[in-house]
Amino acid sequence: MALRSVKTPTLITPVAVVSSSVINKPHSIRFSLKPTAALAVHNRQPSFYGIGSNLNPKPTKFRCSASALSPQLKDTLEKLVNSEKVVLFMKGTRDFPMCGFSNTVVQILKNLNVPFEDVNILENEMLRQGLKEYSNWPTFPQLYIGGEFFGGCDITLEAFKSGELQEEVEKAMCS
Repeated sequence: MALRSVKTPTLITPVAVVSSSVINKPHSIRFSLKPTAALAVHNRQPSFYGIGSNLNPKPTKFRCSASALSPQLKDTLEKLVNSEKVVLFMKGTRDFPMCGFSNTVVQILKNLNVPFEDVNILENEMLRQGLKEYSNWPTFPQLYIGGEFFGGCDITLEAFKSGELQEEVEKAMCS
């Protein structure tokens, strides 16, 4: 039996309560109305012998939210990425990276002696979520060169190994 609670436009969701005797009494399902902020999906599929049964799963939650990238935040991000030739949005700072991927990009930029602006995305959740939409890139760090999104850690590492990163940085510094 699969039960799904579906978010209604009024934010009142029918929630199913299933007792442990549901196998013996299929009619022992109660519904109540409870306000909710998230959509929960409960999959409970009892098997005949109890093998592979999933009677106590955690609900999967889906958040439906409006865009985190407001016009004001978009304007701020555009000014920020264009304020310096190289900007790195990262977890932590260049002096204290809080993520191995961020540290890798910092070390690459330091190796190339590139002056760059570092922005700690952990300090502002709205910035963090808005930047994901702005760049259309879901992860951090995010490197911008010459006002354009260059890539994350993997792309930056590959470009460093091939020499492409140094070319892009030199081109941005000369413009």
